[in-house]
Amino acid sequence: MRDLRNKKKTERREFFRALEKITKGVANHRRLEILYLLYHSPGQSVSEIAEILEVNFRTASDHTRKLVNSNLATKRSDSVSVRHVLTNIGEKLLIFLDELSL
Repeated sequence: MRDLRNKKKTERREFFRALEKITKGVANHRRLEILYLLYHSPGQSVSEIAEILEVNFRTASDHTRKLVNSNLATKRSDSVSVRHVLTNIGEKLLIFLDELSL
């Protein structure tokens, strides 16, 4: 664990805001489902995510966008569609959450 006691106030705030961004990214069961899906089947499009999780496209798109904005997933374009994969942070967080689960 980092010792932030001797850091400047702005550095502490920046650190905690970054953590807040990550935790908000996983603060929804649907986003957690998408993380698990991308861990086990990386490279899914939003359409594929929606189909596999049996949700509508807009729901899958919104939650996937939030994961990307939280730096838990990233997107890359192939010639046909946009594919999503977990970032290193996304993978580490998912492994940590899996270890916490009962």
